[in-house]
Amino acid sequence: MCGIAGYFTLPRSRTSDQMTAEITRMTDAIILRGPDDAGAWVDAETGIALGHRRLSILDLSPLGHQPMASADGRFVLVFNGEIYNFQELRAELEPHGHSWRGHSDTEVMLAAFLQWGVAEATRQFNGMFAFAVWDKQERALHLGRDRLGEKPLYYGWLGNTFVFASELKAVRQFPGFDAGINRDALCSQLRFNYIPDPHCIYQGFHKLPPASLITLSAPGDKPVPQLYWSLREVIEYGVDHPFTGTETEAIDTFESILRKAVGMRMISDVPLGAFLSGGVDSSLIVAMMQAQSTRPVRTFTIGFDVPEYNEAEFAKAVANHLRTDHTEMYVTGKDALATIPLLPALYDEPFSDYSQIPTYLVCKMARQHVTVALSGDAGDELFGGYERYFVGRSLWDKFAWMPPALKKTVAGAMTFLPPHTLNSLGSMAGPVLPKRLRHVPFGDKLHKLAEVVAAPGMETLYLNLMSHWKQPENIVIGGHDPQTSITNKKGWPRVTDFTHRMMHLDMENYLPGDILTKVDRAAMGVSLEGRIPLLDTDLIEFAWRVPYSMKVRQGKGKWLMRETLYRHVPKAMIDRPKRGFGVPLGQWLRAEMRDWAEDLLSETRLKREGFFHPAPIRQKWQEHLSGTRNWQFYLWDILMFQAWLAEQK
Repeated sequence: MCGIAGYFTLPRSRTSDQMTAEITRMTDAIILRGPDDAGAWVDAETGIALGHRRLSILDLSPLGHQPMASADGRFVLVFNGEIYNFQELRAELEPHGHSWRGHSDTEVMLAAFLQWGVAEATRQFNGMFAFAVWDKQERALHLGRDRLGEKPLYYGWLGNTFVFASELKAVRQFPGFDAGINRDALCSQLRFNYIPDPHCIYQGFHKLPPASLITLSAPGDKPVPQLYWSLREVIEYGVDHPFTGTETEAIDTFESILRKAVGMRMISDVPLGAFLSGGVDSSLIVAMMQAQSTRPVRTFTIGFDVPEYNEAEFAKAVANHLRTDHTEMYVTGKDALATIPLLPALYDEPFSDYSQIPTYLVCKMARQHVTVALSGDAGDELFGGYERYFVGRSLWDKFAWMPPALKKTVAGAMTFLPPHTLNSLGSMAGPVLPKRLRHVPFGDKLHKLAEVVAAPGMETLYLNLMSHWKQPENIVIGGHDPQTSITNKKGWPRVTDFTHRMMHLDMENYLPGDILTKVDRAAMGVSLEGRIPLLDTDLIEFAWRVPYSMKVRQGKGKWLMRETLYRHVPKAMIDRPKRGFGVPLGQWLRAEMRDWAEDLLSETRLKREGFFHPAPIRQKWQEHLSGTRNWQFYLWDILMFQAWLAEQK
């Protein structure tokens, strides 16, 4: 795990010393991604500069240093991430005459480029990566990103220079950087709480989409990203060719693939551990790790003193059963407040998934003991874990028969009383409600249900469920809500079941834009490498062949994962309502964070900065403070942009 940066400019427009100083300044800005080593390679004759910061994980010797040249000198590579199948590729390449100086995956990548070419070699990589490789023979620069977007890569043009980096803070160090704010991207952040690929908060800059390559033969080229792997094709193939074995065979197959995926991600020359929440996903990953380890696996969890958000007790029970070496830390509002000043620089562009706070804190705790940590992310997207896949669909089926006029009447009746009044009624009904609903404000839930009733179609329903500010262009001055793959049906897979469409859209948008961004920036902010076994290429392809009935059953998702986990952990220890990795943000905004938030949301400040219409924001802030509404998500979107903007000054 590392950080990369570079640029491609006019030949002989700078001296070698100038280029070395510039690229070094860029990589120094992302030192936390790689505190162990640094390197730069420049060629003033062609105008190419490549820089690298190294977090040493494999081959800790100088033989793993980057930028690294191929054995014949044709390719020069900077690379961020891990190629987990590098040992298999190494064995495949050796009969072709390739030999090795060290034992890093970087060296194997270079040999693969020589043997198969950049595009075909990239298709062979099973891992997480973002890379830039200069081909001296073709005088071409290639950039690539992994299949699901675990590793970030930004790029754009500053005058006649093409600039790229793992993080925007490196781009900002390039001489003369003056890109303005992309207000359309800001609209996306208010809607989704992240900025989806390929958009970026800076005008003229983009994120390279997952599973994509771009090639430049001159700094002024405007290449179009080309897919080397298609999630859409994987989904269509899987749905058309479903797994036909028995349930036991499905469990056996899944466990075998997952065990191998976990085992590959346990290869490390530095201390390794795992995040453990006590839920299905992380417990299954830890169980697979412990089954392949000769010593107790190091596990880490965060707890809260607010009971409805605390899962530490469940994690501890699982850790005790699996006999891991477990560490936990309880978080208070004071801890969260101390973290907030770090978030703008940490996340590099506005990002407002509020679980970014505990994610950072658990990464920080883990880094005190290990350098690599495995996580259970992506289980929901692959195996139907989100409530919207089954609860939302079930509710839609109940109301779909209604004509539009009746839908509008019913939705109006459900929202006739304000949420705070309904919340009071709901608390009175608490003893008779299902346990999984007792900690959810009844009024907020009913108003959310009204959106389901009123939606004219499943597409609108999904967009509303995924949105915070439903009309962000009415909040952002001069902004327009840009099209994404969620609203552009042309890129949707050829599947009839809308639940599969939702899972596809989550994997293409929510997973890379939110979940993977959150984990990467939090981990890299403390120089920790995060690894995600459930994003193994073979496992993804198998998951999409698994019938829906083996994913969602009896109103609960991740059936196949649960049945596999029951082989290692008692069922009673796992079967409980999911709480998510959140924090009591709404309470904290009314208490510990109130002064901080009031400063960022003041009407005078909002008017002076000129990005938002103050009135709707101030209204939600006052309603939240009074307790009549819980606008924590909406407000956090604004607050995270405001905090990020302040960091830019």
